Amino acid sequence: MTIGLFLGTLIAMIGIGAPIAYALIVTGAALMWQMGLFDGQIIAQNLLNAVDSFPMVAIPLFILAGEVMNAGGLSRRIVDLARALVGHHRGGLGYVTIFAGVLLSSLSGSALADAASLSALLLPMMVAAGHARERSGGLIAASAIIGPIIPPSIGFIVFGVATNLSISKLFMAGIAPGLMIGLALCIAWFFVSRRDDVATAPKVGARERLRAFGRSLWALMLPVIIIVGLRFGIVTPTEAAAVAAVYALFVALVVYRELSWRDLPDLVLDAGKTAAGVMFLVAAAAIPAWMISVADIPGQLVDLIEPLMGNQTLLIVVLMLLILMVGTAMDLTPTILLLGPILVPVVIEAGIDPIYFGVLFMINCSIGLITPPVGTVLNVVCAVGRLDYETLVRGTLPFLLAQVAVLFLLILFPALVTQPLQWLLH
Repeated sequence: MTIGLFLGTLIAMIGIGAPIAYALIVTGAALMWQMGLFDGQIIAQNLLNAVDSFPMVAIPLFILAGEVMNAGGLSRRIVDLARALVGHHRGGLGYVTIFAGVLLSSLSGSALADAASLSALLLPMMVAAGHARERSGGLIAASAIIGPIIPPSIGFIVFGVATNLSISKLFMAGIAPGLMIGLALCIAWFFVSRRDDVATAPKVGARERLRAFGRSLWALMLPVIIIVGLRFGIVTPTEAAAVAAVYALFVALVVYRELSWRDLPDLVLDAGKTAAGVMFLVAAAAIPAWMISVADIPGQLVDLIEPLMGNQTLLIVVLMLLILMVGTAMDLTPTILLLGPILVPVVIEAGIDPIYFGVLFMINCSIGLITPPVGTVLNVVCAVGRLDYETLVRGTLPFLLAQVAVLFLLILFPALVTQPLQWLLH
């Protein structure tokens, strides 16, 4: 009865077009009413307590860092380095896109920011070189969703806060799978790009490569500082976000000088608007999350899937299919906030490492960003690259399949996540 009311109310609110945040609040209120616990003070208290959290401060700071990187020339220099290193291969601009996507993921942690910058910088180049516009846009969209997987990741911060898991361990666990997804995209692009008749760019000499590396060195140091700081316990994820924001500002204002002090108010305002939307979602999700705990919905779900509890692989496959279906209709953050608190207790009960599950969860949610009918990243690429949505979906398909293949490879071989994590933490 409780699970039915929870799902029914949520689906009904989404069906009438209510914003996700308000749908979550109404769903939580419906559960409170059904259990005889309805109280406006409880709603207000949960809204405030959800965002009154030190780890959540990392979200606006990383968002600000991403805005500064795009406006201050850090992202462009990463793309220039990628072109110098791999741009001369057949279909080289595609490899540049993937390489730049992996590097930008370690800078911003936001798929939307990476999609916007890659679309603006690389899509015109790829089309001018002779690549099909829809495949180029599809590769850019698929490369951008590595952002929530490789640290720093805003998605992992939200997941860690929502499920009370270590954000630092989630960050470290995302490195190897993120690189695997980048490799899978390279393989997919190798076969797909053979259809395009494009001229190969001339190979860049060693001196020019060193020059491109030198120009991007300040940008490349940022992920090194964050990962080393987290690995050796020098900074917490929130402190790493503060370091990232201050470092990006210093490089953009003092070193590259592509950002002026007059630009800062607009940048801070844009970052604040984005952060406010994320934080309101987190606050709204606290109400149904509290009721989920009170109503013991995870325990009820365990009872429903009891036949699967003895087979960890089958259980994870079923849960991944559930997350994939939800992810096609909801954005990344609401999916994390809705399903994370429900499913993590279930996998712990089944004896599955919750950090490992968190990585699979994040990959799955990221795939949802390029899966219709919602596909938030697809909408960004369409807007920036002036592409038709249906055409872009077709262009994304081979890269989407490559990412799903990596997801199921990680399901079958959990050591691909857990062993690199153990190596990074010890």
